[in-house]
Amino acid sequence: MEPEGEPERERLLHTQRLKAAVHYTVGCLSQEVAEDKEIQFSKQSIAAISEITFRQCENFAKDLEMFARHGKRTIINTEDVKLLARRSNSLLRYITQKSEELALNNLEQKERKKKKSSAAKGRTTSDEQMEAGIAESEDSNMA
Repeated sequence: MEPEGEPERERLLHTQRLKAAVHYTVGCLSQEVAEDKEIQFSKQSIAAISEITFRQCENFAKDLEMFARHGKRTIINTEDVKLLARRSNSLLRYITQKSEELALNNLEQKERKKKKSSAAKGRTTSDEQMEAGIAESEDSNMA
C-alpha cells in the first residue's frame, strides 16, 4: 500500500521535472538569442521567463480542457487548439497550415492502406481460384 501523500508527492516531482525542462529550454533559447543579438541574459531574467512560460502553459492546458468540456468531449482536438491561438494571427495561420498538412498525410496513408488491403484481397481471391482449379483438375483426373 502507498502512503497517503504518495500521489501528491509524485505529482510534485513530475511538476518539478517539467519546470526544470522548461528552464533548461528557455536557457538554451536565451543563449541562442544572446549570441545572435550580441546581448546577455541574467540568470534572474531566464528564471523569470521560465516561470512565466510554465504558468502560461498551465493556463493553456486548462483552457484547452475547458474548450473540450464545453464541446461535451473528453479529447482535445485541433479546433480547440485553433481557438486557443485565435488572438495571434500568425500562430493561428501556422497551426491551421500544420493541421491541414497532417489531415492530408492521414488521408494519403488511409488510401495507401486501402489499396494494400484490396490488393491483398485480390491476391487471396486469385490464389483461392487457382487452388480450386487445381483441386478440380485433380478430381477430374481421378475419375
